[in-house]
Amino acid sequence: MQTRRDILTGAGALALGGLSTPAFAQATNWPSRPIHVSLGFAAGSGADILVRYFTNKLEKLAGQPVIVENRPGATGNIATRYVVKSDPDGYNILFTGNSGITAAPYLFKELPFDTMKDIKPVASFAAIAFVLVVSPKSPINSVEELIVKLKAKQDNIFGYTNPTGIFSAETIKKITGIPAKPVAYKTTAEALRDIVDGTLDFMVMDGTFAAGQLRQGNLKGLGVTTRERAPSFPDIPPLREAGVPGFDFSPWWAAYVPAATPQPIVDKLEGWFHEINRLPETAKFLETVGSISQDDGSKAALARLQAEIPQWPELVKAAGIEPQ
Repeated sequence: MQTRRDILTGAGALALGGLSTPAFAQATNWPSRPIHVSLGFAAGSGADILVRYFTNKLEKLAGQPVIVENRPGATGNIATRYVVKSDPDGYNILFTGNSGITAAPYLFKELPFDTMKDIKPVASFAAIAFVLVVSPKSPINSVEELIVKLKAKQDNIFGYTNPTGIFSAETIKKITGIPAKPVAYKTTAEALRDIVDGTLDFMVMDGTFAAGQLRQGNLKGLGVTTRERAPSFPDIPPLREAGVPGFDFSPWWAAYVPAATPQPIVDKLEGWFHEINRLPETAKFLETVGSISQDDGSKAALARLQAEIPQWPELVKAAGIEPQ
């Protein structure tokens, strides 16, 4: 004979089961169709090179096509918005650098999303050295020589394609006192032409893209943004040792999903990124593109983001960057 308590308990269990079954089934069967990765940079860019390595590996683990969709513009915000507005079902993933999440609220007056509430990290997978570069034809061979040259004239210009690039350059200006105005480019490839022919006086460029160009002699590297020498650029000194004291800025990349994505999907993705980062070939690949492995899971990546956020208002102010 059933008691009132038995009936209520059974009814509650059915209700909970009815609510959780679709989400559970969705997570259990995921992925059952192609996964789309949004990237806020153009095909062929340094970011694109980095991302496609990981998506190729991800495709093999997922057993489904992983399609990279390049959505350049607004320093990555177009790609972020697309993923934020997508269904939280694990089929739309954002790959972006940390500044696209932590700095965006301070670089733009109005954003159509909240980077810390509307999306969440799955795993970080690489830290990237940016490189201060000049034309290979330039007589300048050190950061100190560049500073002397730029201080001697007022019409200097530098290029950038992302928050890391402009923040780094503006911080260099602030520390050294050099005058220079920014020029925005949609892609690094477009900026490359103006660096090579000397139109741009310098650029702090994504090391993933710069690595190949430096090896081919298309660029001259004067300093890296990392605190220590980067394995990919053993002959290029850190900026903090090359004439920009106190400089230390190393961007890192992670995968993100809409905040309401079921945890089992996040866990599965996180595990796959751990597998990829532990492959010997991954370390070799990262070294060729100016990067090193950063194998943080979702909780560690979130903690890292939360620790960075309070730094940005002062950093943006110190660099003299006006929100757009």
